[in-house]
Formats: sequence, C-alpha cells, structure tokens
Amino acid sequence: MSKTETKLIRIILVDDHKVVRGGLRMLLESSPGLKVVGEAGSRAEALPLIERERPDIILLDMDLRGESGLDILQNLPKNFEGHVLILTGVVDPEIHRTCVRLGARGLVQKDLAPEVLVKAIKKVHEGEIWFDRNMMSSVLSDVLSQKERNDGDPERQKINTLTAREHQVIALVSEGLKNKQIAERLFISDTTVRHHLTSIFSKLDISDRLELVIYSYRHELAKPPK
Repeated sequence: MSKTETKLIRIILVDDHKVVRGGLRMLLESSPGLKVVGEAGSRAEALPLIERERPDIILLDMDLRGESGLDILQNLPKNFEGHVLILTGVVDPEIHRTCVRLGARGLVQKDLAPEVLVKAIKKVHEGEIWFDRNMMSSVLSDVLSQKERNDGDPERQKINTLTAREHQVIALVSEGLKNKQIAERLFISDTTVRHHLTSIFSKLDISDRLELVIYSYRHELAKPPK
C-alpha cells in the first residue's frame, strides 16, 4: 500500500436509496483523499459492514425505510474508533441533540451544497465537530440542567434525559395511539416519531411499546385510563 493510499479517509455510506448512495459515492470519490469502502441500506446490512471495514467515517442517513439511524448509532461495534457524521433531511432540533448524545460528531443537512459535506467529512476525520452553533449551545445547556436535576435515583436520572417532545410522545403512546396518529397530533412526520421512540427506548432502557406504557404508568409519566 502506497503512502497516498494510507492517507485516504475510508467512508461507509448508510442510506436506504441506492441512487442517493451512488450520487454520494461519485461526489466523495471525486474529492482527493476520500474513498468509499462500502454501502448499506439498513441496520442489518450496516452493522456487519462496519464491523468488517472499520471505516474512518460513517455517513449515516437518519431515515432508513422504516428504521431509524439512531439504531445504528446505539449499536456500533465495540472499540469502534471512527466517527459518525449524520446526513439528514429531518429538521428537528431534539432529534439532532439526541444524535449528539449518542456520539455523532457532526450533522449535515441534505439541502446544503456538496462541498459542505466534503468539508464536514474532512473536519470530523481530523477530530473536530461539525454542528450548528445554536445546536451545540442547546446541547450544553441540556447537559448542565440534567446534572442539576439528577437526584441520585437511577430511574429519575434516566427520565431527566427525556426531552419535552419525548414526554409528549410517551403520553400519546400510553393513550394507545399509533405512530401515524401521534404524528398527526404533534404535527410531525412518521419518521420523526420513529426517531423519538428509538431515543426513548434507549434512554429508558426498554425494548417495546408495551414496556414503555407500563414504565410510564409506574413512574407517573402518563396516567392510566380510568
């Protein structure tokens, strides 16, 4: 392997649209120093690929045809030394803050110019972060306020990590609403509801909606029906 090759930034693309992945591959590999070493369209494809290739950068879409990119963020291989850069069309600050908490090192909106994405990849690879200033300020404020609210109770500490929107989602799930109904009630997309649920399950260490309902009643996050 030549010295030039050893300096390549090795990238895995995770997006459920083949056409999008093809366009991203062409864009990135036309930029000196970048090499796409694999593509995946789902969690089932992505995790083994990441384990095998151990890329420098994972370029991760948040919406994977019924799955959430948060699932991949939460299940990266042990001792993974690369970085995750989120590429998303979802405009939801709370979801973005969750990405930060789960270890993403940057986030690029899909409507930005291609050169912004290339620059973000290189900066994140160099150890920097790539987030909007307002988002980082909000995340830091959240962390400080959570520390102040934690009272030593492990479950209360978990609950204190929930955002206001996640509390709303929990309340509606506890009423028996499905994702589409929750989306309509909160004026958000089905995809955003899925992202919120993935984040909630992770924060509360629970696995499904039934367990969430039981948890919410037990810890007074929602009121049982009379």
